[in-house]
Amino acid sequence: MADLLVEKKGSILLLTLNRPEALNAFSADMISGLTEEIQKAGKDDSVNCIVLSGAGRAFSAGGDVKTMGVASGAQVYEHIGRLNECIVAIQNVEKPVVSVVHGFVAGAGFNLALACDFILAAEETAFVLSFSKVGLISDGGGLYFLPRLLGMQKAKELLFLADPIKVEEAERLGIVNRTVPLEQLQDEAISFAMRLAQGPTKSYASMKKILHESVNKSLEDVLELERLTQTLMIETHDHQEGISAFKEKRQPVFKGK
Repeated sequence: MADLLVEKKGSILLLTLNRPEALNAFSADMISGLTEEIQKAGKDDSVNCIVLSGAGRAFSAGGDVKTMGVASGAQVYEHIGRLNECIVAIQNVEKPVVSVVHGFVAGAGFNLALACDFILAAEETAFVLSFSKVGLISDGGGLYFLPRLLGMQKAKELLFLADPIKVEEAERLGIVNRTVPLEQLQDEAISFAMRLAQGPTKSYASMKKILHESVNKSLEDVLELERLTQTLMIETHDHQEGISAFKEKRQPVFKGK
């Protein structure tokens, strides 16, 4: 698929947005393909981690400016529906998803990165939620992710004023997990993803699910989810392997089961 590059590196699935001439602005094929690949990865036992990046000078400019002011309401509704399916797929997949960003990260491209479990960014990366500059609201989950990550007031500031955010500020706010020089970004991403891929992926999947549910549940509900899930986790191969490795003073070899 021309708009999305797909590569397998061991147990890591590499997905690359591939419209560099348009700063990887979204196309229908790109978003539909991304959704399909993530859903397939969720069912593929040979995939332990997913890495999402962008080709060329930028991660993604989000929506394609060429369609703005031209697309009909029905077309916009359909496009956002496709994007919503992709965001939900990222949130629901029982594998860690790492977003690797550089250059320009804007609009729904920013929100696509926020949907991932981790964000690694190159130095000099610039983030901006530019929706209000053109009289729109944030889509792609920004109105969901930002207040949960930053608090309501800071989320409003970023969304309403639409000022660019330097990568240093994004890291300080907790948007970015790590910042590295651009020339080291790919190697750092593979190293980070490899560490996740070699971990107890069944444990990761359970924690990811409960963490995402926790924002809408009471403390008592989360405590009970932890209790029930832990009761199941102690029966897994990875738990037994972890205990054996600890006693034998060696690195565990997890199998995600």
